[in-house]
Amino acid sequence: MSALSRHLPAWLRSYSRENLPHDVLAGLVVTVLVIPQSLAYALLAGLPPQAGLYAGILPVLAYALFGSSMTQAVGPVAITAIMTFAVLSPLAEPQSAHYIALAATLALMSGVMVLVSGLLRLGFLSQLLSRPVISGFISGSAILIVVSQVKFLTGIPMSEPKVWQVMAAVYQRWGESIDETLMLGGGSLLALTLSRYFLAGWLCRLGISPARADIAVRIMPLLTLAVTTAVVAELQLDVRHGVAVVGTIAASLTALHLFVPGLETLQQLAGPAVLLAVIGMVQNITMAQALAIKRRERVDANHELVGLGSANIVAAVSGGMPVGGGLSRTAVNLAAGARTPLASIVAALAMLGVLALGTQWLSRLPLAVLAASIIVAAISMLDFKALEQAWRYDRADGLALLGTATGVVVLGVEWGIALGVGLSLAALLIRASTPHIAVIGRIAGTEHFRNVQRHGVETIAGVLLLRVDESLFFGNLSTIELRISQELEHDRTLHDVVLIMSAVNRVDATAMEVLTDINRDLASRNIRFHLAEVKGPVQDRLARSPLWESLSGEVYLSVNAAFEHLQTMQGTR
Repeated sequence: MSALSRHLPAWLRSYSRENLPHDVLAGLVVTVLVIPQSLAYALLAGLPPQAGLYAGILPVLAYALFGSSMTQAVGPVAITAIMTFAVLSPLAEPQSAHYIALAATLALMSGVMVLVSGLLRLGFLSQLLSRPVISGFISGSAILIVVSQVKFLTGIPMSEPKVWQVMAAVYQRWGESIDETLMLGGGSLLALTLSRYFLAGWLCRLGISPARADIAVRIMPLLTLAVTTAVVAELQLDVRHGVAVVGTIAASLTALHLFVPGLETLQQLAGPAVLLAVIGMVQNITMAQALAIKRRERVDANHELVGLGSANIVAAVSGGMPVGGGLSRTAVNLAAGARTPLASIVAALAMLGVLALGTQWLSRLPLAVLAASIIVAAISMLDFKALEQAWRYDRADGLALLGTATGVVVLGVEWGIALGVGLSLAALLIRASTPHIAVIGRIAGTEHFRNVQRHGVETIAGVLLLRVDESLFFGNLSTIELRISQELEHDRTLHDVVLIMSAVNRVDATAMEVLTDINRDLASRNIRFHLAEVKGPVQDRLARSPLWESLSGEVYLSVNAAFEHLQTMQGTR
């Protein structure tokens, strides 16, 4: 193996020629279909439209070389776009030179954080946010995305619109004459909605294969943009009627520039960069793992972080737009037949070719139609199914999802996630502080023990078998003490209490002291205190504690051993 080949990605060293036509075709298809999406997401992020095109070149190449997923496609995504706008719009005028510099700094900082996390093998950090919080964040962000695009869709001027402001403005305009902007935007929104949710079914009923029907659905946004752009150009709607269009797009790569952020900028963006890094890690690894399972492949979470971090660092010097693993972009890549990251490399080179050939034909794209395509994509991000499942399974998770979504919409992206994380932690603390405690007995003829309230079981008079289904720490000890007191009041004939610790993974210092107090209190009442099924690590710690030395009863290897021994002793009384 040559020195050069050793530095190539594993997939490229073992590349099979039979994959080449599939990857080339997929790369070309992706390039064509994501051009309008790239422009739209750049505008959504508050950046010049060409930033979205730049984000489809060098960052894509970086991820293809350093990432681990075979088919995930990296590029501009709605979540990072709305987060970028939410963070930077209060700090600078969108599309200004200062704003672009801030966006580049945000991409650079988050990229470095993700890259370092991957190099330090911290892929587990992607699990910091629970699924309900992520679902709530995505749904809340989807609402923000829709709200941010209403002004482009309708032509109603609004600065930093909120949900209620948008509703009031639309209501105020309701009944007024419909102008050209609203006709283009509303018509495109209707066409894109119908094509996204109904076109495939209609085509399948006509005998067209599902694969071809899916391709037709994905072509519709491009076709809609092409038709409306032609209409704007032919009727001079931008000149005669003031229909807002994309405008001149810089077609060269002269925008390549390394931004060196100052200390004040780093301080301003430190928190948002951490948030963007965590969200990017979660989204990227989750999608990569889902694709790997579907394709029966393996994905390395740390390798993924290196790829995503590298892509964002490169994005900082090529347009400044943060990137991530795009759901729709990846779906197009898969549907087009991509088999390896070579498809992404082809897409990046093709995008470079688009820029080299000129982008004058994109300058008259109506913003209303781009807004319609963004709105349709955002609506699909609303995860009502996740809310229903979370609410049915665990109300606390359902509330975390709702709280996150509401917080994002009302308070903003950062505070919304903070609220969701706070609700999740509160639910976790409440569950840990109020553990399930069961009095158990033995199922006749077996060595299995179950809750006396759920099963018909054998018990021993004067013996209490109490199982705590949680680790013992300072937050739940009062609940355990109260339960033992209630059982003592309920049965004044008790002479043995067995605490089953099969579910106890940790006993902190406070819990050890409280158990020692319980042991002393029971001994003063001539009640012996026993432990059963103590896990090795827990026992290692307790063996060095005062509890172990003063325990009035025994430590049993199993609940059945305790039951048999105490039953025998009962017979000798």
